[in-house]
Amino acid sequence: MREWDPRAASPGEIRSLVQTLNAALAVDLPEDPPWREVQVSDYLAETMPGERRISWVAEDDRLAEGESQIFGHVSILLLGDIGVLEVLVHPNLRRRGLGRQLVAMATKRAYLEGFSSIGVEAIGGTPAIAFYEAMGFEREFVETRSVLTLSQVDWPELARMADSIGVGYRVEYHPGGPSDELLEAYAQAKLDAQRDDSDLDLAPRSSDPQRLRESLDTLHRRGLRPYIVLAIHDATGAVAGLTEVVVPAQHPERADQYDTIVVREHRGYGIDRAIKARMLFELRAAEPAVRQVQTWNAQHNESMLKVNAELGYESDRDWYEYGADVAQLVQSMEP
Repeated sequence: MREWDPRAASPGEIRSLVQTLNAALAVDLPEDPPWREVQVSDYLAETMPGERRISWVAEDDRLAEGESQIFGHVSILLLGDIGVLEVLVHPNLRRRGLGRQLVAMATKRAYLEGFSSIGVEAIGGTPAIAFYEAMGFEREFVETRSVLTLSQVDWPELARMADSIGVGYRVEYHPGGPSDELLEAYAQAKLDAQRDDSDLDLAPRSSDPQRLRESLDTLHRRGLRPYIVLAIHDATGAVAGLTEVVVPAQHPERADQYDTIVVREHRGYGIDRAIKARMLFELRAAEPAVRQVQTWNAQHNESMLKVNAELGYESDRDWYEYGADVAQLVQSMEP
């Protein structure tokens, strides 16, 4: 195992890493589209200002010079006061202690960097659940992933939903991100939603204008094309609601739904359903390769789950967020 810089990775290393990732997807999420070798280095290397991602790989060192076979990878994103883990092990090498070694290496680095907490996401129905719980990670939050297949959408009904927003609001489409004139109002809507959110928040929202612009720029550099739909309150010009979808260059057949927010004082006017319906029309026109959209929602968010069901999303599986105390984890993993 060695520390690994994706910016300096060879094409062979990237190819091998993607092959291992796709092997894991085929076992854990067989309905998910495989990754492509497109902007993978950018995806792994680019971070927000003030954040760092440190990576390690496990590889076969018996190969000839210039060749590479990566069968394990771990990265830790250091942000705020938490480190966020991502762990990948080839399915053929699971249950041999490799994953534990990778976690131990990243956790020790987080400890040396002065971080006290560490978090990780685990996919329901996969060996990751037992793996993290056995190491002492505690479950802190549960989300349900839902998937919408565009070929099964009732588009005439969707058009009715897109036009059903209450009087006094207008819907705007902003490919690539909102204009500079809207950044402050956009950030304020995010801040209002953040106050209502009980999520562990392993991917924190940007809630000030400059940070929001940096976040959007980072998405572009990582190969993630953002699309934004806003609901604007006519009387005040405030952003009453927003929805964000990102199309990754690495798997352009399936888009990722990011935040959907309706500011508290503007709820009850059909904004959430209207903006998500409008987004699907815009996405179909802008990204004809997209076949599906996936979204994650807290299980207690009954209103959004209901909207998703009306749009045609189908629940897929649960996603768990785990946390652990870094010092305790380091101590427990010492030989």
